Amino acid sequence: MDPDEKPIVADPDLYPPNASYSVDDWESYQTLKDGTSFVPSDDQQFETYEAGHITALLMESHRENPLFRAPIGPNPQHILDIGTGQGSWAIDVADMYPHATVRGVDLYPPPVSWVPPNCILEVDDVLQEWTWHQPFDLIHMRLLDGAFTHEETDKLYKQIYRNLRPGAWVEQLGLTPHLKCDDNSVPDDAVILTWGDQTSAAAAKMGRPLDLYDRMAGLMKEAGFVDIKVYNDKWPIGPWAKDKQLKEAGTVNAAHHASGFEGYGMFLLTKFGDPVPWTKDEVHVYVAGLRKDLTNPKFHLYHGARRVWARKPYPAEEAARKAQAEQDEVKIKLEPTT
Repeated sequence: MDPDEKPIVADPDLYPPNASYSVDDWESYQTLKDGTSFVPSDDQQFETYEAGHITALLMESHRENPLFRAPIGPNPQHILDIGTGQGSWAIDVADMYPHATVRGVDLYPPPVSWVPPNCILEVDDVLQEWTWHQPFDLIHMRLLDGAFTHEETDKLYKQIYRNLRPGAWVEQLGLTPHLKCDDNSVPDDAVILTWGDQTSAAAAKMGRPLDLYDRMAGLMKEAGFVDIKVYNDKWPIGPWAKDKQLKEAGTVNAAHHASGFEGYGMFLLTKFGDPVPWTKDEVHVYVAGLRKDLTNPKFHLYHGARRVWARKPYPAEEAARKAQAEQDEVKIKLEPTT
């Protein structure tokens, strides 16, 4: 059964978690391209990224390789992580493949003082022409919703396609911002159920919609990728699941959200909030309500997670596909109109 269709079983012996969260300064949005990011590049946001990274590892911990699913083989030479954040994924992959060169790129420098010798963390704009000379065996992306406009996303996927070697892979992990509940344990009027709608509406006003979760597979197909695979999952939020792995992942995922609500929401809601921009104090009150719901042991919350990976075709496959497309185009032109 697809995990997206299978309910998560709640732990009947759940006890309330003892958690306290601090709110740090949020006014730090400096990146290589001013005005392009709605999340801060401060310590709290990097803690949020780390909690998200650990959650992703825990949700894939039943697999030999919890970092990605693309079948790149045992000897990749060049790997790229776009939107690397604090660099955790790139560092872990560099440890896994010590003979590969693993690059992590983002618009701001990551707060790390040491990386493996085969890992390079760079500040660069992936929407500009790439200057790396070697084609990649794997290009990885994670949690990039709202990072680009639709036009920029189209451009990025084509750029990725051009910079992979034939037969190499692209993989992307996306999370939906809409938090859900399957067993009616969360009332319909709970504040936390408004998070997805509020941030999605604001991001759409900004011109950076939070819809990449639903567009990843289609974008890969449009760019020319083949063998597209999609894996849907449910990530619990909080330690309410009965399964030990899900309980642990949910605990960390709750910390991921508690730490990230303010960073992900402050700029969006104070600049593009619905129906009018919110005040900073209103966002603080809203975040407090979200965190209160987050720590309610009776609430069985989760969100969707989607992993998509696809292969760049070999030259013969590409030539055959183009020939078929030309034949189809001629056929359409020759068909009589009614």
